[in-house]
Amino acid sequence: MTNYLDFEKPLAEIEGKAEELRALARTSDNMDIEAEAAALDKKAAALLRDLYKNLTPWRKCQVARHPERPHCSDYIKALFTEYTALAGDRNFADDQAVMGGLARFRDRPVMVIGHEKGSDTKSRIERNFGMARPEGYRKAIRLMQMADRFGLPVITLVDTPGAYPGKGAEERGQSEAIARSTETCLGIGVPLVSVIIGEGGSGGAVAFASADRVAMLEHSVYSVISPEGCASILWKDAEKMREAAEALRLTAQDLIRLGVADKVIPEPLGGAHRDRSTTIDSVGKAIEELLSPLDGKGRAALIKGRRQKFLRMGDKGLAA
Repeated sequence: MTNYLDFEKPLAEIEGKAEELRALARTSDNMDIEAEAAALDKKAAALLRDLYKNLTPWRKCQVARHPERPHCSDYIKALFTEYTALAGDRNFADDQAVMGGLARFRDRPVMVIGHEKGSDTKSRIERNFGMARPEGYRKAIRLMQMADRFGLPVITLVDTPGAYPGKGAEERGQSEAIARSTETCLGIGVPLVSVIIGEGGSGGAVAFASADRVAMLEHSVYSVISPEGCASILWKDAEKMREAAEALRLTAQDLIRLGVADKVIPEPLGGAHRDRSTTIDSVGKAIEELLSPLDGKGRAALIKGRRQKFLRMGDKGLAA
């Protein structure tokens, strides 16, 4: 592990010390050093369990934003075969924050679309940290409409802080593009399954996740606004993000109770970034499970069911 979150600092110290001892043991025959390193490993494992036993909403936000979590490109590479990327909105440009194309999932032809944040400084800048511009949403619209024409299920992978709020994006119709993408999600006559793999921020996420079924990774978040943004608006103080995270009900567990999400996908202890392959495998199984009941449904039934799903949201309410 090279990136520890703020609340993981005690864990970082223990694991760092254990690694130092193991490095020392490789150049020494002292068995006591090995035993001490093993004892620290046990202590670190126990601390990790305690830290992740009852994460607060704000800590879940931090885990959802961890830079080493698997990103959209990782899921596409591992879960989909014959992936053929499709680029551009046929109007202005190709937005690197949104990737998508034709592929096979479990040997079944599908259209896969998702936000990509990038994995290093260069790619994060190219991908605009997963914040799509209007051309990104218009590309998604084009791909969803293509899937609709050819009868292909659509799978979306959501991981964005929100749509890009820059001047150029606003000039090119950011809000209209988001609204059209959401409308397209609701109007296509093929199965649509979405997975929140990290952050599901604002309309930028809704534009991809207005789906028949929505799954969320255990430590992902999905909200109308970021905790920092909410705190800045309500209390004029971004430092009140912890209180805002509590009030927003943005965790997967809260959203299951509200009827916004349909399934929580368990993450490995310590978050998806600690065992990427297991996380990706779990997401693949969840997608297959969510797609299965939608097979054989006609166009009208899918559109009607999706509409009813959204009209029912919030009926379950939240426990006090």
